[in-house]
Amino acid sequence: MKRLLACCVLLGLWPCVAGAASPTAFPSKSIRFILQHAPGGYGDITARLIARKMSDSMGQQVVVDNRPSAGAIVAANIVAKSEADGYTMLLTGSGTAVSASLFKSLPYDVLKDFAQVSTMGFTEIVVLTGAESKFSSLGEVLAFARQNPGKLNIGCNNMGSTQHLAAELFKSMAGIDAQIVPFKSFSGLLTALRSGEIHVAFEYVAPVVQLIKSNTIRALAIGAKERFNGLPNVPTATEGGVAGYQASSWNGVSVPAKTPRAVIDRLYREIAAAVAQPDLQQRLRELGIEPRAYTPEQTRELMISDIAKWKAVIEKANIPRQ
Repeated sequence: MKRLLACCVLLGLWPCVAGAASPTAFPSKSIRFILQHAPGGYGDITARLIARKMSDSMGQQVVVDNRPSAGAIVAANIVAKSEADGYTMLLTGSGTAVSASLFKSLPYDVLKDFAQVSTMGFTEIVVLTGAESKFSSLGEVLAFARQNPGKLNIGCNNMGSTQHLAAELFKSMAGIDAQIVPFKSFSGLLTALRSGEIHVAFEYVAPVVQLIKSNTIRALAIGAKERFNGLPNVPTATEGGVAGYQASSWNGVSVPAKTPRAVIDRLYREIAAAVAQPDLQQRLRELGIEPRAYTPEQTRELMISDIAKWKAVIEKANIPRQ
């Protein structure tokens, strides 16, 4: 080792060796955090809150770079081709798992080309109806669907989205015949729901939590194992009659696959510390997001599980692969 270090000093390589051997040398410059979403969504808000906390604790800026595209392909491809040094991070999550299941081919492999670092926040799927709807419970929706096969209209955002697949999963697990109606925008979905054009809608909690609290729309069930703290009076889908139904969206962080483990661990610790801060937890929960930092191993397991889950839903519903 002494001979190696002596040679490195003579060759001017000592800073490189020291940096590789000491995780505390990371980061020595700003970190680029690439997002597949446009500004303003719940993923963007979560990422920016976490980035701010990480910037403060690490003494280097974590710069958010929004690169929206269909299937999040553009953002993911940038990170997949970046240096594996921890200075380029990708916002990842359930949408990434859906893309891996839905697209025939991608310019990268979700599991081989990326290392998962951590989760940041989860938002559950909620089953909604209009404030003036005749349905006051999920049980009533199920009864209507079974008495009137093919006549229940279920709205969701965009064909192939997590919301769409969550609706397909619900149909399958509930054993009902219903029509799924995709909308290109949330505003269009909301208008159709309030007018009665669609009977129920599947959406994330985050963008609708304030609408539910203001009685603009009605929540019938949460697609989670337990009730959501922000809406304690809304039962789970299991309580409503579809045992075991769970559907959620989550956001996390990944980096290029060959990133050193010491760097991944440092990033995970920073994210976990940020997520644990009371002010950030309060802010995220107000937005309908449950802050939760999984370890790199747990996050990878979640990604593998979600890919398999949504692939099965896509195949059973005969959704064309894109």
